[in-house]
Amino acid sequence: MNETAAPPVEALDLNLEEFTGKHPICVRGLKTSFGEQIVHEGLDLDVRKGEILGVVGGSGTGKSVLMRAIIGLQTPDEGEIEVLGRSITGAQDDDDIDIRSRWGVLFQGGALFSTLTVAENVEVPLKEFYPEISPALMDEIARYKVVLSGLPEETTSKYPAELSGGMKKRAGLARALALDPELLFLDEPTAGLDPIGAAAFDNLIVELKQALDLTVFLITHDLDTLYEICDRVAVIADQKVIAVGTISELLATDHEWIQEYFNGPRGRAAKTTKDRLDAKDRPGERQAKPVDTPAKAGA
Repeated sequence: MNETAAPPVEALDLNLEEFTGKHPICVRGLKTSFGEQIVHEGLDLDVRKGEILGVVGGSGTGKSVLMRAIIGLQTPDEGEIEVLGRSITGAQDDDDIDIRSRWGVLFQGGALFSTLTVAENVEVPLKEFYPEISPALMDEIARYKVVLSGLPEETTSKYPAELSGGMKKRAGLARALALDPELLFLDEPTAGLDPIGAAAFDNLIVELKQALDLTVFLITHDLDTLYEICDRVAVIADQKVIAVGTISELLATDHEWIQEYFNGPRGRAAKTTKDRLDAKDRPGERQAKPVDTPAKAGA
């Protein structure tokens, strides 16, 4: 990543005590439905502090619904969700407002506001949670987060329509990092990117996770991503999480969907690529350019 000045975090003085437990996300007995369609039934999941957890499952298994329930955008029918030691399912809209400032979310496609510049998009959560911050400081924070996400500084003045697909995702990531979160939620972050752009984004997530001490909840279909950067993978099927573990541990199970997913043509290709890179002692790389190059940022 680019060498940049230290972020002005001292001016934000959030007075939030970092979560020190083992599982910053705990889901127990979750049931979610839409009318008569039951999406989850008795779903349990623990996310370990400091890990990148990949979440996979077939279409319609409720991966994004689970993420929305964890961040309080979807109210489950039953069950309990705790995030950073606090109940999400029992909270009211105005309760524990600071807990929502401790996670960042990158929705599919970036979900940027089209009428706002990149900098103004990054400033949205700052204005929501800390409206007392001066405009000058907000601009400085936005600039830093944009550069941190691998975009050129001049991107701050551009509108989403002026950005490539990869740049939109990075701008969305900058907004997700605006409040220095402990948790980062990513919904299909590499979807629609070419292999080089996807590899660069994966490398960036690993670097940010290590530098910022993040716990990452990552929904993806990208098998290369799963092999390259995920510490564990949670598989959703049959309305619940049927298995959680490393890919090697998952492959030791006899569940039909897991075997078809990881042992299919794409799964075998991803494993071959991973094995080849491991043999060259280059873990975490997929022939990507350095993430701080302007060419990469426009991927």
